[in-house]
Amino acid sequence: MRSIRTSTKFDRLYAKFIRNNQRLQQDVERSFILLAEDTAHPELKSHPLKGQLWGFSACSCGYDCRIIFQIRRDEATNEEYILLVDIGTHDEVY
Repeated sequence: MRSIRTSTKFDRLYAKFIRNNQRLQQDVERSFILLAEDTAHPELKSHPLKGQLWGFSACSCGYDCRIIFQIRRDEATNEEYILLVDIGTHDEVY
């Protein structure tokens, strides 16, 4: 199980996204749990990205909600973690 960390940008966008889509908050929080357990969980529909977002992956957290993330390694502990970098609708994040 990997830990989840967030970027400053993600924190700001998440607060705004949830404020505008309160009914999705439960789905998003469930996605956080699934990501930490297994980034390839079928419910997440995770996939690597191409082009300008090469090196990042995306997952679904509801009908029109996507999370952009990257798996990184902590140099101090040598443990992998998931960095959440963006959240929004399909058109907002791509």
